[in-house]
Amino acid sequence: MKTIEPPDAHYLAAAVGWLELGNAAEAAAELNQVRPIWQSHPDVLELRWLICAEQRHWEDALRAASALVERAPERATGWLHRAYALRRVPQGGLELAWDALLPAFDKFPSEPIISYNLSCYACQMHRLDEARTWFKRALAIGGKRRVKKMALGDTDLKPLWEEIRRL
Repeated sequence: MKTIEPPDAHYLAAAVGWLELGNAAEAAAELNQVRPIWQSHPDVLELRWLICAEQRHWEDALRAASALVERAPERATGWLHRAYALRRVPQGGLELAWDALLPAFDKFPSEPIISYNLSCYACQMHRLDEARTWFKRALAIGGKRRVKKMALGDTDLKPLWEEIRRL
């Protein structure tokens, strides 16, 4: 994959800066200045997703994430972002998010957030045994302390909080 060159690299960096400052609108304005030849670059798509997610523009976020999966299937973030957006678009939901993310586990077995998010989705679909299995995988991959701390602040996993506290 080619590296984005100036001036487009500068627009990309400025967009990151604006997003870090909490100004998604300015970040989007900077990103929109990137020339069309670079708009489908994975780094641009990744940032586009982050901006759309910050603004809760889930259909645009889904388009960016789907393009990221297509353009850079080796990036786990595309798969995670697509599932996250699918859960939130009007025509989406938990089942679609689950179906979109499940194949990513085989592709990225060492990425703990995939197992973690699958646990969240299963938990919210009231499939608690599956949720426990995926959560244990996330613990094994991502480290007990870090994953447990994250889970105890995540309301998606609230039905399992008592069990998680005892781990």
